[in-house]
Amino acid sequence: MLLSAALVALTATVVGAVPTLEIKGADFVVPKDGTKFEIVGMAYQPGGSSGYDPAHGKDPLSNADVCLRDAALMQVLGVNAIRVYNVNPDINHDECASIFNAAGMYMMIDVNSPRVGEAISSFEPWTTYYAAYLNRTFAVVEAFANYPNTLLFFSGNEIINDLESAKEVPPYMRAVTRDLKNYIKNNIKRQIPVGYSAADVREVLWDTYNYVTCAIDGKEDDASRADLFALNSYSWCGKDATFKSSTFDKLVDGLKETPVPTFFSEYGCIETKERWWNETKSIYGPDMYDTFSGGVVYEWTLEENGYGLVKIEDSQTTLQADYNRLKDKYSDLDWETIFKRKASDSSNKPVKCDSSLITEEGFKSNFTLPAVPPGASELIKDGIKKKPSGKIVEIKNWKTSLKVVDNTGNTISDLKVVPLGDDEFNYYGKNKVTTGTTTGNSSSTSTADSASKTDKGNSAVGLSMPMVWSVAVPLLAMLFI
Repeated sequence: MLLSAALVALTATVVGAVPTLEIKGADFVVPKDGTKFEIVGMAYQPGGSSGYDPAHGKDPLSNADVCLRDAALMQVLGVNAIRVYNVNPDINHDECASIFNAAGMYMMIDVNSPRVGEAISSFEPWTTYYAAYLNRTFAVVEAFANYPNTLLFFSGNEIINDLESAKEVPPYMRAVTRDLKNYIKNNIKRQIPVGYSAADVREVLWDTYNYVTCAIDGKEDDASRADLFALNSYSWCGKDATFKSSTFDKLVDGLKETPVPTFFSEYGCIETKERWWNETKSIYGPDMYDTFSGGVVYEWTLEENGYGLVKIEDSQTTLQADYNRLKDKYSDLDWETIFKRKASDSSNKPVKCDSSLITEEGFKSNFTLPAVPPGASELIKDGIKKKPSGKIVEIKNWKTSLKVVDNTGNTISDLKVVPLGDDEFNYYGKNKVTTGTTTGNSSSTSTADSASKTDKGNSAVGLSMPMVWSVAVPLLAMLFI
C-alpha cells in the first residue's frame, strides 16, 4: 500500500544507508558529489572456516543476533564494509544484510569456500573448473545480488601464492572472473564488480597484478579482466614501523598506474604480540590515498591464529586491546575531510596482455584461457535453475541482546546499531557507545607469518505502533562508467 510522507514520519523510521557508488578508473566514487570512497573494512568470518557449516545451515551471515552485535561494535569502530569469505547460497541472509545495510556497511563477498568442489585448486586447477563449481559460484551471486549494500565479489583469494601455483592457475582465475562477469551481465539487474584478492608475496605479486588486470587484445571491456585488485599484506609490524620500513612505499610505487581500484583486502601485523595500527595514518593519508582505496582489517574474531579484535566464548563477547588500539587510531583521523576528497580526474588505461608483462621464470605467461566447461554455457546465458534471492527486511529492534564486555571486564549495556539515513555510510563517530580503553588483554599471541593463516576460511535479520523499517537503498549499489 502507499503511505503519505506525513504518515511515514509519524509511524516509522525509514532507514536507507549506503549511497550508490561508481567505479571511475582507479577509484570508487560517490556520484552525487564526485568524492572518492575509501574502504574502512573488516574481515568477518566468525568461527573461522568452521563458521561455514552447510550441513547445519550456518554461515557468518545467518544469525541475526550475532550480526546485530557485531554490526554495532563495528559501527562504533568506524567500519563501512565487511569482507565475508565463505557463505552458503542456500540459506537466508536477509536479516544480517539488512542490519549491515542500516549500519552503513557494504558487503564484499568471496564466491569460494574451503570445501571440496567449491574452490579452484592452486595446483591442478583443471580438476576443479567444471559446471557444478560454477553453478555454486553463480548461486552465491544470485543470493547476494539483490542486497543494495553488496559492493563486490571476489573470484579468488590467494589462489596464486607462490611460483608453483603460478605455473597453471592464472588462466583459470581469469576464466572464473570471465564467467562470473558474463553471468552477472546476462542475469543480474546491476553490474556488480568482480575482483581478485592476492597474496602479498613479492615474487608473484607483480606478475599476478599484471596478469589479472591487463586487457586481452587491448580491449577495456574484456570480461576476463578484474574490475578491481586487492591484496593481503601484513608487512607493517611493530610500534616503530614506518611507511618505508614496512615496504608499503614499494606497493604504492608498483601500483601507482593502476587502471582499477586497489585496496588491502587484509592488513594488520601477524608477527608481534600487540598490533599498533599505525599504518592507518598512511593508508588513509597522503602516503597512499592517491593510489589505494583503503583496506580491510584482519580480522574480527579471535580464532586459533590469534589475530582477532574480539573474543567470543559461548554467548559472551570480549573486546580485545587491539579493538581499542584500532579505535584510537581511527579517532585520530579526520574522516569528514577524508570522505570529502574528490576522486582523481585521471583514468589509467589497462595495458595490453603480453608475455613481456611477466617477469618471474615459471609464472604462466600465456594468456590463452580455458574454454567454458561443458554444461556451463547454458548457465551463463540463461541463469541457474535454483535461484536464491535476498531482500532488505524490517528490523524492529536495534539493541543487541548478547552480552559484550570491554577488555577490562565491564559489561557494555547500551550497545545498539544506530540506523543511518538515506545515502549515508558509516565512519568513526556515528555511533558513540563507550568501549573501554587500550589497556588490558591482548589479542595476538601468534608469531606466524602469512603462510600460517590456517583458519581464515581461505581456499578458500500494525501501523498504530512505532516501528523501524530497514528499506532498500537505491537499486544500484554499484554502477560502471
